[in-house]
Amino acid sequence: MSKKFLGTGVALVTPFNDDLSIDHEALTNIVNFNIENGTDYLVICGTTGESVTLTKEEKKAVIKTITKANNGRVPNVLGIGGNNTADIIEEIKTTDLSGIDAILSVSPYYSKPTQEGIYQHFKAISEKSPIDIILYNVPGRTSKNIEPETTIRLANDFDNVIAVKEAGNNVSQYLQLLKNKPEDFLIISGDDDLALGVVLAGGAGVISVIGQAFPKEFSQMIRLGLEGNAKASYDVHFKLMDVIDYIFEENNPAGIKAVFNALNLCKDTVRLPLVSASIQLKEKIARFISDFN
Repeated sequence: MSKKFLGTGVALVTPFNDDLSIDHEALTNIVNFNIENGTDYLVICGTTGESVTLTKEEKKAVIKTITKANNGRVPNVLGIGGNNTADIIEEIKTTDLSGIDAILSVSPYYSKPTQEGIYQHFKAISEKSPIDIILYNVPGRTSKNIEPETTIRLANDFDNVIAVKEAGNNVSQYLQLLKNKPEDFLIISGDDDLALGVVLAGGAGVISVIGQAFPKEFSQMIRLGLEGNAKASYDVHFKLMDVIDYIFEENNPAGIKAVFNALNLCKDTVRLPLVSASIQLKEKIARFISDFN
């Protein structure tokens, strides 16, 4: 089992200035805030990082800022995925992967491939990737579920397919994967609300959205869960439950950026087609933070 990816990973936001340029200073501060407060690894340019609205040059700049700020303290995971298999392979070939420990690759969206198509897509990527791959299953965004049988098939067939980030909010599917996975294959929760239950059932941890705003508490919760301490870990979970719901009420990452704005870590600016959180949601988040502190 790759211990690099046990515990709490966070899907980092990409902070923007008012003019929608990248706020590299805020990004550096968020990286340091997370590492200093117990986050186990960083995920760069995922959904929460608004990667689909970043240019290739901006993506390179984000990677550079995060890897520099991290300075090898914790592992880095880089999002490289999409629905054009050949383009993904080309991006892997042309990206400087020094300082990157694994690729997080989302299941093909929009094209709606069959399970065999999904398998062949990841087979092609696996055969060309020089580093480990974490599959990313988020059917709410892709419109196609990676069925547990397909995930297990990939896990058994390719040594560099080491984990899956499951974000289908499907307890039954988590349990099927935990029951049938190869011993060293990691089941990582992509659902903040289910993460603790998944860990207590045998999961490896989480790639979290809310964790980056409350890294001390969230990573402690997951650590306690990995130790099998259900009562203490759920005590922390209950404290964070409301804000986990809040950040997904409208869209991600508008919710988490509203939290960061309230914490004075970055502006709440997002790029279209996303819009900032509503006044009502910002007020709820501000009340939560005031009560939490």
